[in-house]
Amino acid sequence: MRRLISAAVAAAALALPLAASAAPTVAVSFPKAMSAAPLDGRLLLLLSNDPSAEPRAQIWFDLKTQMVFGQNVQGLAPDAAVTVDDQAFGWPVRSLSAVKPGKYRLQVVLNRYETFKRGDGAVVSLPPDQGEGQHWNTKPGNLYSTPIEVEIGPDGTFVGGGRIAVSLDQKIPEIPRPADTPWIKHVRIKSELLSKFWGRPMYLGAHVLVPAGFDTHPDARYPLMVFHGHYPDDFGGFRTTPPDPDLKPDYSDRFHLAGYNRIQQQEAYDFYKQWSGPNFPRFLAIEIEHANPYYDDSYAVNSANLGPYGDAINKELIPAIEKQFRGIGQGWARFTYGGSTGGWEALATQVFYPDMYNGAFAACPDPISFRQYTTIDLYKDENAYVLRGANRSIERAGYRNYLGEVFATQRDVNSYELALGDKGRSGEQYDIWQAVYGPRGPDGYPKPIFDKVTGEIDRSVADYWREHYDLTHIIQRDWKTLGPKLAGKIHVYVGRGDNYFLNNAVYVAEEVFTSLKDPPYGGEVAYGDKDEHCWNGAKDLPNAISRLRYNTLYLPKILIVGSNQRLLIDVKEIPFTSDDDYVKQLSANTKQLEPA
Repeated sequence: MRRLISAAVAAAALALPLAASAAPTVAVSFPKAMSAAPLDGRLLLLLSNDPSAEPRAQIWFDLKTQMVFGQNVQGLAPDAAVTVDDQAFGWPVRSLSAVKPGKYRLQVVLNRYETFKRGDGAVVSLPPDQGEGQHWNTKPGNLYSTPIEVEIGPDGTFVGGGRIAVSLDQKIPEIPRPADTPWIKHVRIKSELLSKFWGRPMYLGAHVLVPAGFDTHPDARYPLMVFHGHYPDDFGGFRTTPPDPDLKPDYSDRFHLAGYNRIQQQEAYDFYKQWSGPNFPRFLAIEIEHANPYYDDSYAVNSANLGPYGDAINKELIPAIEKQFRGIGQGWARFTYGGSTGGWEALATQVFYPDMYNGAFAACPDPISFRQYTTIDLYKDENAYVLRGANRSIERAGYRNYLGEVFATQRDVNSYELALGDKGRSGEQYDIWQAVYGPRGPDGYPKPIFDKVTGEIDRSVADYWREHYDLTHIIQRDWKTLGPKLAGKIHVYVGRGDNYFLNNAVYVAEEVFTSLKDPPYGGEVAYGDKDEHCWNGAKDLPNAISRLRYNTLYLPKILIVGSNQRLLIDVKEIPFTSDDDYVKQLSANTKQLEPA
């Protein structure tokens, strides 16, 4: 079990000036062939003693991570060198002077920033998404160097020379857009709302899975399933051919399964057979592209720092999709679902747009109560990193397994992010929560919820979060008006062994939900025993399988008639299948939802 570090010692170590010991230094430049114009961004110097992959593919916050050291550059001209030295903020080693002697592979990446002159007056320098889902190590246009072998000697400097020169002579290529198929279509629209906010053209996209018979029944109109989640490069988990017999089996460290890639292909093919079969309800299903300069998705709400993504998705994108693909276009004929980030988005969408959706299925949602922001009570705790007692303090856990073994603390996770980018620009989890939920700071960037180095919580920012994005608080506060619209529509699932402690907030939410009256909330909260991230309510399946079945898992629930709903059986008006024989069967046997 990971030994917990004394908070007082850790905080003091970060606060003290760096020792005047020798440190390796690297001179970084890029040739004019990579860019004739000066560049801004975050230089990331990477050191690895694991030869299995490029260093840029080996950075995370767990025990397996390699080392990253980050510093900003502004106006770096071609062929001009900038020095990366002991001032660069590092993870998991704080500074270059603290790197142990030994042999390493060294690589440098420039995560390029652009200047945004936003409609709210803020001028900010951020990394725009380039179709990769906001990942610095795969972002098209980012520059990087070829890994080289280096050795750090006992004196803390590079063996054979004091300073190493590195050229960023490689560029990550563009990512081609996916092509339409008979089953999956792709939509991309310019959002007027987002373009006005960001001060430049901004786009939203979606991958649309159409039902069987879509082309042969041009008069049919369909209900809509909105699958929220992280950035999708296409509609996932759908395959029209059997698994590749020549596919070399891989091994999933996450699920401890050999041949998981084959399992994924089989599940995707099985889903295709279900979706296209004669007895499957005919829906449109979509996954949304809403990557932005802070993260791989927007959390599907309006935000002071990201702009009106909630309105853009629900008032621009969804209507455009339903118009093009013959959606019914009414609230009773839509539902939303997703896991993790997508779980939070599914519930938030239902709460903030209650008339637009007829149910939310939120699996392992990001914290839906900030009384348990993973392991932090933002309203009572003074520090996000440490639990303080009378005579000692311990570090708060940030990442674990179901047995309770801790592999990263809250300080670890946030130090990792700070190395990747300051001012909330890491493109990672805590930084996007801060960007979505928080107010704009005086410098135009998100106002921090807590100090990234010390962990001290800003109570005024926490108060803002509570009133604007604490979903449990908002549901309770506004139940008088929300209750009639949300009763029976909230479904939440989480494993008690969630790796990120997301079950903690669900405990708080369940207590609040079950206390609601006039009307009672009438929903569902369920827990998976010993299940890790991201348990989605499938009690008889392991996570490795259930995570591949989101698109079929909740249909039986949304097709059940609730106590506040009446029947609609007129399938001539609402044909859920393109099979004429099945239409007759559906008319006789299916009970479809519509608000009373």
